[in-house]
Amino acid sequence: MAIALVFPGQGSQQVGMGRALAETFPVARAVFDEVDAALGQKLSDIMWNGPEDQLTLTANTQPALLAVSIAALRVLEAERGLDLPSQVKYVAGHSLGEYSALCAAGSLSVADAARLLRIRGEAMQQAVPVGAGGMAALIGTDPEQAAEIAREAAGEDVLSVANDNGGGQVVVSGHKAAAERAIEIAKARGVKRGVLLSVSAPFHSPLMAPAAERMREALAEADVRAPVVPVVANMTASAVTDPFEIRRLLVEQVTGTVRWRESVAYMAANGVTRFVEVGSGKVLAGLVKRIADGATASSVGTPEDIAAFSA
Repeated sequence: MAIALVFPGQGSQQVGMGRALAETFPVARAVFDEVDAALGQKLSDIMWNGPEDQLTLTANTQPALLAVSIAALRVLEAERGLDLPSQVKYVAGHSLGEYSALCAAGSLSVADAARLLRIRGEAMQQAVPVGAGGMAALIGTDPEQAAEIAREAAGEDVLSVANDNGGGQVVVSGHKAAAERAIEIAKARGVKRGVLLSVSAPFHSPLMAPAAERMREALAEADVRAPVVPVVANMTASAVTDPFEIRRLLVEQVTGTVRWRESVAYMAANGVTRFVEVGSGKVLAGLVKRIADGATASSVGTPEDIAAFSA
């Protein structure tokens, strides 16, 4: 049974995440301490005690979700004998989760991944004035129809497909006014539902171009190594192992579409029958079940999940 590990992105955060792991397993606590030290900030305190509005700042959310994912992975390795090179066929992550996947596969160190995500979060927040950007989830559509709706809604603004999540869920991103127009157009076209997302910036849209340039600079200086297992990239929905290609795709990912549905389908077509979401929440496991017929999907983010896991 071929296994893929998948790592969650923004929206999976909640106050208290990872605390039980840190209190139960020293190897998990060490990951949170390492992230705190890399950022020069007690991020773990915000994660475990709030306030929520501090945790949901994207510059905090991104490294925080990485910390929980890698802490859970380290416990799986130490307590349940999980060995990536011999037992895992692919790793993949949704948006910022791609950094967690790269870290899991040894392509980035924990400290470097945390610092890169802090830069990424800050750069994304600064790219567009607060309130000017927006994202909308269109439910009951496909990427082609969503792209058509985005083009019509954009007018002189910017709006494009940000996430193809699978299960009929496509997210568009750009100027807030255009995202609001897209919801109305979608409704008129018979799309089941459209909802404006509570986000601080229009992620994965051309408006993020300044953030992409900042990440190009940061990644050029980062130590990116070949991963021990292939990483399925958001931008190509296919496996990548070359460090130069990894850097290039991470830059493109800032403004490009997260091709999650195709990424899961690629892994399933290449023999993966079991997907394990590692970190906070169960969002990706739910999406996997809608995309890959016959595959199993589970989530591991708490001591109870660890106890139930078998490789």
